[in-house]
Amino acid sequence: MSISYPRQSARTRRFTLGVPRAFQIAPDGSLVTFLRTKAGDDPVTCLWTLDTATGEERLLADPTALNVTGEEDLPAEERARRERAREAAGGIVGYAVDRDCRQAVFTLGGQLFLADLASGDVRRLPARTPVFDPRLDPAGRNVAYVADRTLRVIGVDGSDDRALVQPETDQISYGLAEFIAAEEMGRMRGYWWSPDGGTVLAARVDETPVTRWTIADPANPERPAAETAYPAAGTPNAIVGLVLLKVDGGRTGVAWDRGEFPYVVTASWDRHGLLIVTQSRDQRTQRVLKVDPTNGETALVHTEHDPVWTEVVPGIPARLGGELVWITEDHGAGTRRVTVAGRPVTPPGLQVRSVLGVDGDEILFTASEEPTEVHVHTWSAAGGVTRLTDGQGVFTGLRSGDVTLVSGSRLDADGTTVEVRAPGGVHAIASRAETPAITPKVELLRAGDREIRTAVVLPTGWTPADGRLPVLMDPYGGPHAQRVLAVRRAYNEAQWLADQGFAVVIADGRGTPGRGPVFERAVRGDFVGPVLEDQVTALTEAARRHPGALDLDRVGIRGWSFGGWLAALAVLARPDVFHAAVSGAPVTDWRLYDTHYTERYLGHPDEEPENYTANSLIAMAGKLERPLMLIHGLADDNVVAAHTLRLSSALLAAGRPHTVLPLSGVTHMTPQEEIAENLLTLQVAFLKENLA
Repeated sequence: MSISYPRQSARTRRFTLGVPRAFQIAPDGSLVTFLRTKAGDDPVTCLWTLDTATGEERLLADPTALNVTGEEDLPAEERARRERAREAAGGIVGYAVDRDCRQAVFTLGGQLFLADLASGDVRRLPARTPVFDPRLDPAGRNVAYVADRTLRVIGVDGSDDRALVQPETDQISYGLAEFIAAEEMGRMRGYWWSPDGGTVLAARVDETPVTRWTIADPANPERPAAETAYPAAGTPNAIVGLVLLKVDGGRTGVAWDRGEFPYVVTASWDRHGLLIVTQSRDQRTQRVLKVDPTNGETALVHTEHDPVWTEVVPGIPARLGGELVWITEDHGAGTRRVTVAGRPVTPPGLQVRSVLGVDGDEILFTASEEPTEVHVHTWSAAGGVTRLTDGQGVFTGLRSGDVTLVSGSRLDADGTTVEVRAPGGVHAIASRAETPAITPKVELLRAGDREIRTAVVLPTGWTPADGRLPVLMDPYGGPHAQRVLAVRRAYNEAQWLADQGFAVVIADGRGTPGRGPVFERAVRGDFVGPVLEDQVTALTEAARRHPGALDLDRVGIRGWSFGGWLAALAVLARPDVFHAAVSGAPVTDWRLYDTHYTERYLGHPDEEPENYTANSLIAMAGKLERPLMLIHGLADDNVVAAHTLRLSSALLAAGRPHTVLPLSGVTHMTPQEEIAENLLTLQVAFLKENLA
């Protein structure tokens, strides 16, 4: 029996189940490890291997066969990590291998498991539970992990389980990434092994100064409210330090100017030594420091300064033959470029997205010439820049020796493909994701003088004889996320929405990534003007291209998170253009959002309070004259429900009718199948009613 697209999308976690991911390649190129669920509707992730000589896949660890209790026993740290990583699946959602890729460790139900990748033997280690973030030392002798905010180590034979350090108070942890690092910097880890496996560099996080917020569950008043340490804009952050812990005993603190550079962006420890990256609170300066593991002293390697902000880019710092690999903003060329020892090695116009790794004398990285596409490239001193992927799509990759893995999605095909290029041949790692019961047909265009990348999706089979369509703008529209990409699967939901009777328009305006430093920094101090103007520009151009399709007298807009803020802003500030809005988990008052994100764009609220007032939806509440639906998960610890509740109160005080849909027990994600399905249908019903 066929099922609706909303149900299929919800059941498959937006078609991510069954897609292979989290790849590792053995240094000798013999083996690839990866995660994948068994089917497109199976939420239980398993650990697999691929033999690069034969292409044979093997199921190494199946949570169902290991007979471990379910997800309800996850430690709080793991639940928080999955929320920060937007992890929708269950089972083995992360793992770590040793240097030679002979063993892997992972957790299930808070318990620690060790897998022998050659024999396939999987066994539980008697570690202190609940276990969080286990990592093998490079030599494969010990496993470090966190339990009860304490960094511990246990031998791979199950012996000598002990704490490397004891937290001084219940507000201090060792080995965990603080909220800001995980949510905004992309740093999910809080410790790093030395190459010889004798020392661990650990983050010491003191949350004592951080403001405490409570998140209650009004639908279940018998449950106590959860307390969370939330560093809102302008308030104190957690105090983050670094310590070097010897496995056989001994502790040394790492010294740097923490007063001026409080943010620990990341660390990298390889055969060339230990590097850390720190950042100032105003984010205009980052420093790369080399750490002496014997005494914790640091020496300056590189300073990156920008008068607006310095970007945190994945994959750096790295080293090529001992020289620093970095990514810098070339403002003269308007390009983010790879540098080696301070020298730019990638050309102007090629916008670098990330460094994927350094192998031998080559750097593997992703970059864009066209912002809707992301391709895998290499650079070497001998060969310069070489692109490894082609066609319209978004790709990433991994390399070790003679084996290169490329994963990506294309505009002309469904799903994700994974290709392992080995000396013995090319092998595909199969995706077991479901094929959507819908085939998107999208037009990508450039709008206005700034060439705003815009996607237009019309109903399947629509012709001008069918009449003009109400328009649904469907943006994110803000920093760190693109919606307009040359990927077919990115438009599944847009096509379903279009088939409900809309012309769907999606636009990536100023502030979104992929267009270089000037385009991204245009929103500093002002989200409202540039972001809203570019959405209107995209709408106007889409209507010009399709004069018989788009009815500009019936324009709706919907979005989530930043997109939710933008949707509500649209009907508040431009009711002449936008006639109805659905605003999901919106940031209505930027003083209630976190330090690292908000202060980067709006400054410190004590120093630039006018930016917070100008970008607040609450200050605009009295202007509402169009239908507005607000949706918010009451368990959201990222954009807390207070945002929606305060806007609703301001609207009520101003006598402005509106709709509020509270989601009990739902966080910033909506993975629950019934909720995800019905949210789509309820939004469509609201928009149809108010754009009729």
